[in-house]
Amino acid sequence: MTRFPFAPSATTLRAGLFAASALCAGLAFASSHREAPFITTVPKADATDFYMFMSYEAGRTDYVTLIANYLPLQDPYGGPNYFSLDPNALYEIHVDNNGDAKEDITFQFRFKNTLKATALTIGDKSVPIPLIQSGPVSDVKAASLNLNESYTVDIVRGDRRSGTRAAISNPGGGTSFDKPVDNIGKKTIADYAAYAAKHIYTVNIPGCNQPAKVFVGQRKDPFAVNLGTIFDLVNAPVGLITDPAQINAAPNTLEGKNVTTLALEVHKSCLVSGTEPVIGGWTSASMRQARILDPAPKAGHQTADKAGGAWVQVSRLGMPLVNEVVIGLPDKDRFNSSKPKDDAQFAAYVTNPTLPALLATVLNLPGSAPTNLPRNDLVTTFLTGIKGVNQPANVVASEELRLNTSIAAVPFAQQNRLGIVGNLLAKGSDNAGYPNGRRPKDDVVDISLVAVMGGLCVANGDTDALAFGAACKPSAVPLGATAFKLHDAVDQAVVPLLPGFPYLYTPIGGTQ
Repeated sequence: MTRFPFAPSATTLRAGLFAASALCAGLAFASSHREAPFITTVPKADATDFYMFMSYEAGRTDYVTLIANYLPLQDPYGGPNYFSLDPNALYEIHVDNNGDAKEDITFQFRFKNTLKATALTIGDKSVPIPLIQSGPVSDVKAASLNLNESYTVDIVRGDRRSGTRAAISNPGGGTSFDKPVDNIGKKTIADYAAYAAKHIYTVNIPGCNQPAKVFVGQRKDPFAVNLGTIFDLVNAPVGLITDPAQINAAPNTLEGKNVTTLALEVHKSCLVSGTEPVIGGWTSASMRQARILDPAPKAGHQTADKAGGAWVQVSRLGMPLVNEVVIGLPDKDRFNSSKPKDDAQFAAYVTNPTLPALLATVLNLPGSAPTNLPRNDLVTTFLTGIKGVNQPANVVASEELRLNTSIAAVPFAQQNRLGIVGNLLAKGSDNAGYPNGRRPKDDVVDISLVAVMGGLCVANGDTDALAFGAACKPSAVPLGATAFKLHDAVDQAVVPLLPGFPYLYTPIGGTQ
């Protein structure tokens, strides 16, 4: 099968741009916060967003940044325990570098929470304090921290459970890394940005001859969405969400929330296989199969339960929005437990998506859903990547976020907020955006809204110009060109971000 050049041709990019819309078709509105019944009961294992992109920090453009966010909807004032990750969970980032829908490289994160049991002498007794800090914090392993969070990262080559495992280490050989405490507030941590930066580690990855970086810690949630309005049956006037001048008319519902980020920056040569430049990626979280609750827990930290047995996957996230609004409610827990190689079981949710019909109903636009069923155009783009852009040569259809590592990164200021879709419309040179990977600036919601109501088929024309099938044509799209104007009234491009690794912004503090 054909390999892909460094830069796709203009014709390929035109196809790829509108295919980018299709990749999200059937997806819209919200990131994967609380997306399935079971995961709402274990928020520490809930993946919210997954990003994979060529690093655009100066001097780092041969590196790939992988970011997995967990533990959604963190209120900055959520003390006194805040948002430590679960030592009884296994957090993983998977890379498929040959297109066979199976992980070839897995980065495994395990956490340890160490309680100091800091005490004060009250009268003639030593009494443990009730807080996780006893004073100001500014350094790694601060003496005033009553609870220290640390983690290890292993790289597994081959199957995630039976493959070859090795520990990632710092230059001195240590394999344990410290996680900064959450942003409690200014009196506890006067300069949180500087404090968190001390927890960015340069690391050695066995089998990789280039140093990598790792950071784990709280960040401001980078996802922008009009969440409450959307899930209230899209409680917005059609005139507003079809007016491009109103793209930033509504407040970002997640503006005041934080998340916990697991971030890696790895040289692309350590991720690709042979001459194949495309990698697929996704994140997952697993928990032990059994949990026993102790009716009389011992003194300590998190002693009320005992976990054991095999690892059971409870969260999965590659492309944004899939389990949120594509997978039907009866199968949401099943999807979270599944692997890409088994995605044929969910094919009907892509070929016959329900979201267009739901949108037509709640927006009072009867008959506005695209009619080209089954949506084979979406199967091609959503499950395989875009030919000539981010489709592996020997691809097996499966849901993954796919990135062509031979397409150069674009500096932040020049990035098109609509990724490849916006770049084609603007006749620009930014081919490094969603769905060719996903950058924090990419407005995946607006790209999705364009596609779900038929933008792909309008672009395909009556001559099947983009090769998505003869049934995918303008007459199958009742909204016509109006589909290109859809948006959620929140602008992803104005969310604050850092210029370099770990890219996501300083978390909001408990007091400002």
